[in-house]
Amino acid sequence: MRLVSGSFVRILVHVFQGALIGLGAVLPGISGGVLSVLFGVYKPLMEFLANPVHCFKSHVPRLLPYIMGYVIGFMGVANLLAFVLEKYPDPSVCLFVGLIAGMMPSLWKEAGLHGRSGRSFVSMFSAMFFVFVLLIGLRMASVAIVPGFVWYVFCGFCLALSIIAPGMSFSTLLMPLGLYAPFVDGIGHMAPEVLVPGGIGGVITIVCLSKAVNTLFDAHYSEAFHGIIGIIIAATVMIVPFEGLSLFCRSGLINVFFLAAGVFIAGVMDKLNAV
Repeated sequence: MRLVSGSFVRILVHVFQGALIGLGAVLPGISGGVLSVLFGVYKPLMEFLANPVHCFKSHVPRLLPYIMGYVIGFMGVANLLAFVLEKYPDPSVCLFVGLIAGMMPSLWKEAGLHGRSGRSFVSMFSAMFFVFVLLIGLRMASVAIVPGFVWYVFCGFCLALSIIAPGMSFSTLLMPLGLYAPFVDGIGHMAPEVLVPGGIGGVITIVCLSKAVNTLFDAHYSEAFHGIIGIIIAATVMIVPFEGLSLFCRSGLINVFFLAAGVFIAGVMDKLNAV
């Protein structure tokens, strides 16, 4: 009886951890991939995605509670996020930027687990430069991105990449392009015009990249992780509402408060993860 009770509690814990990973995947500034590393599920997940047929019997029983929790965590917060982003755009973005900034020390530590070399910094600054050029170029060209099938496939690609690559938050890539809010809103409302192309992009990404990313991190961990940090820094800078951070008006003070709150919350979460 005690054995059954202990197993049930362990399953509930795994479901809860999966829900946190799902929350981390959808909440800007938090990486589901990093949380999966912290909970010890990243390696078996990558092994399963890289070779699902061979690993099905050995890995699925262990991963199933995490997957169930992931769906609960992800879907449970999507509607709320869409509402908050539409109703309070600047405070929400400032909170998310604070969360990203607060997570950076732990990501930096994670990136240096196997040491740092000159190539690590080249990778980071190259990725940062590429994202800055891409996003600034889109702004200067006044490219208006209208969400549609192709762009939702891209959103699915970013979401799957955030699972495969620890440290990558799909919101960091989608927010500067104006795709994050409609994508999350579509998921929250179970809209087929969002779920179908997003699912296609996610599946293609997992099938094509999981084995490659797994091999890349095994062979060039430091360079890969520092490249991700470069992407996060550049994409985050591009979404900061600098004009709304004035300390001489009420709205500016509110935005600064939420920015600081994000940093604080991320720090608390990081300490809890270290326990």
